[in-house]
Amino acid sequence: MTDYVLVHGAWHGGWCWQRPAARLRVSGHRVFAPTLTGLSDRRHLIAPGVGLPTHVRDVGALLEAWDLRDVVLVGHSYAGQIVTEVAAAHRDRVGHAVYLDAFVGEAGERAIDLLPEQVAHHYRESVAGPGFGWLIPPRSLDVLGVREKEDLDWLTPRLSPHPWKSYLDPLGAGLPGDLPATYIDCTDWMAVFAPYAERARARGYAVHELATGHEAMVTAPDDLAALLAGIPG
Repeated sequence: MTDYVLVHGAWHGGWCWQRPAARLRVSGHRVFAPTLTGLSDRRHLIAPGVGLPTHVRDVGALLEAWDLRDVVLVGHSYAGQIVTEVAAAHRDRVGHAVYLDAFVGEAGERAIDLLPEQVAHHYRESVAGPGFGWLIPPRSLDVLGVREKEDLDWLTPRLSPHPWKSYLDPLGAGLPGDLPATYIDCTDWMAVFAPYAERARARGYAVHELATGHEAMVTAPDDLAALLAGIPG
């Protein structure tokens, strides 16, 4: 049995992992899928001061409260930053880091600077306009590679604005060098995170490709669960 901690990216909540989490649980694994402060069912806690350190504390507190050890810590998209920081702060509790189409950052790097220039420009415009200067409104799901009406209908009403500060906060540390890591590259969309698949390869991480859009936990839950089940804690 392996313990998985699945950390969602921007605009989502722990609910987004329902499909692969169910498959992992059927196989006897334990799965934890926290919702980050200020998002989804915790959106009532949103405030301009919520940022990357807040979200790192969210996940670290879960590890401590459940006294989890040797977890497979999975971060989607923005949550790659969280995985890196949490693993550095709680190396004794994390057995494997997994980046699901996510940022693979180094100490001092900010999420906004890791985005392609055009995408970062769109974020800044959205924050300055409908985001009131401190929120990132949800992006188009079509841009993220979600095509099926069933998936669109399930995702759309559940997305919530994301705290802008989290994209401006730099990483305090890189991933510990002795920690095994895996990168899952979602190839069937505009490939915003492709440079981090290459960075992962250069670092010697195991790299897998999924022929799906960015929202793999929704659009390819069986394939994703199979990949995660093969990763040792």
